Amino acid sequence: MPAHSFDVFYRSLSKGDLAANYYFYGPEDVLKDEAVRLLVGRALDPGMRDFNLDQVSAAQLDPEGVHALCNTLPMMAERRVVVIRDVELLKRKTRARTELLKYLTAPSPHTLVILVQGSGDEGEDKDLVRGAYSVRCDPLAPDRAAKWVARRAAELGIDLDPAAADHLVRSVGAELAALTSELAKLASLPADAAITSERIAELVGVRQGETQWDWRTAVLEDRTSRAVSLVPAILAQPGISGVKLVTALGTALLGLATTRSLYDTGMRGRSLEEAVVKALFRNRPQGLLGYRDEAALWSRIAGDWPARRIRAALRAALEADQALKTTTLSDERGVLTDLVLRLGVAVAEAA
Repeated sequence: MPAHSFDVFYRSLSKGDLAANYYFYGPEDVLKDEAVRLLVGRALDPGMRDFNLDQVSAAQLDPEGVHALCNTLPMMAERRVVVIRDVELLKRKTRARTELLKYLTAPSPHTLVILVQGSGDEGEDKDLVRGAYSVRCDPLAPDRAAKWVARRAAELGIDLDPAAADHLVRSVGAELAALTSELAKLASLPADAAITSERIAELVGVRQGETQWDWRTAVLEDRTSRAVSLVPAILAQPGISGVKLVTALGTALLGLATTRSLYDTGMRGRSLEEAVVKALFRNRPQGLLGYRDEAALWSRIAGDWPARRIRAALRAALEADQALKTTTLSDERGVLTDLVLRLGVAVAEAA
């Protein structure tokens, strides 16, 4: 079977029918845990869950164990659920793996088997893909992570404003493990009022307008003074480094280069935005905000960024990245400030 995205899997649950076998792999472990929770909730009655749910690590399995787990009949229910984690370890256990693959070709109608691969091994197991409904769990882009936060907050009973979800992602990042931790903190607060973006700013220590994305946008929009003034505050935030900021800027510059090449063919306005969106969905680069938001920004400023200027900016970003990784003479603040000023000088020279 072909591998599916998590979105496709999530939508398939609303249609009702469950596959006999599921296989989850990829780098985002939180989505795998969420998928297991959704499948168990859909397949088992809560009152009989303890009798019909088995969760084991592949490291514990031998051929007889695989056979027994997958073929035992349910107790006073239509089906059992078997969750086997760390399935990548079965590559070292040939006989147990052979037994599992044999089962996948002729699964029991009374058992739902869920195979979960650890994020340490991100590649797909082609044998498991052929024998199960396969789902690749990739990191979410920031805009989709904000939607995930809003949905998860509702499940936890947290009254979270949409703007607050967006600011949380912009402040903490799109890594779901970190967002899960922040949501747990929010769930412990008194539920006296909706949590606003201002409240999020107080809790995480990142004010609105002072995220890494705000810095990057200020650079791209030629607001040099603003970009320079943001550097100290952003570098003081948890999880932020000079290399991370330069990488984000470099990724945006590459997207801007694609936008400018389309701009030079005569595209403008809505047609330019749609062409950029299609290019983004075709290549699916990481390290960006929502594709439509990025396309709108790049299309709006493309006229100020001729190809020659973009090439010079990419060279400056590469030199800053190398300086951040190798030099001991300049601190991160100095390297980033120099980069912003160099790009600002390029504007003046272009004018």
